[in-house]
Amino acid sequence: MKPARERILDAAHELWLTVGLARTTTKEIAKAAGCSEAALYKYYASKEELFTAVLRERLPALGPLLDRLAAAPDAGDRSVEENLTEIARRATLFYAESFPIAASLYAETRLKARHDRAMRDLGTGPHTPIEALDAYLRAERDAGRVRPDADTFAAASLLLGACAQRAFAYDATVGARPPQDVDTFAAALARTLLTGLA
Repeated sequence: MKPARERILDAAHELWLTVGLARTTTKEIAKAAGCSEAALYKYYASKEELFTAVLRERLPALGPLLDRLAAAPDAGDRSVEENLTEIARRATLFYAESFPIAASLYAETRLKARHDRAMRDLGTGPHTPIEALDAYLRAERDAGRVRPDADTFAAASLLLGACAQRAFAYDATVGARPPQDVDTFAAALARTLLTGLA
């Protein structure tokens, strides 16, 4: 049997995908994980802290990739286009999984406000990938692999915004299929963005 912490993450992830974040209680998560609610709070001080852990540990890893690239943009002999393609691919997968989880928050104004405050207190939120990608692009600009006058924040916003919009526009529950698979979309997005940066 998995440790309680892992079972809690798995249960939260599954319930949030099927029921939604706003409508799932910590009591239901604990029950699905086969533990008490007190045990859940032993590992996670709040539902928001659990949400952050699910995003970090159960969804496609975007943050660590962005942090690594910002620290060493030219490590590994990969081009800017290859790095942007991988970022777009992971971001597309990340937003496709996180959108159904977090969408229910927008239906309840008070819950969304509480969630936003908790995310700020935890030092995270939907702005962090944009800032991390901006840091990576600035590092590329400093290394001379991106135009010196490139607006890196706008570029980061465009790339991640497109990935998030794809998740919204082609939510699996709606049944509409995107015109490109994830890899084709990521490569095309990176190429298009790089036209304005290179």
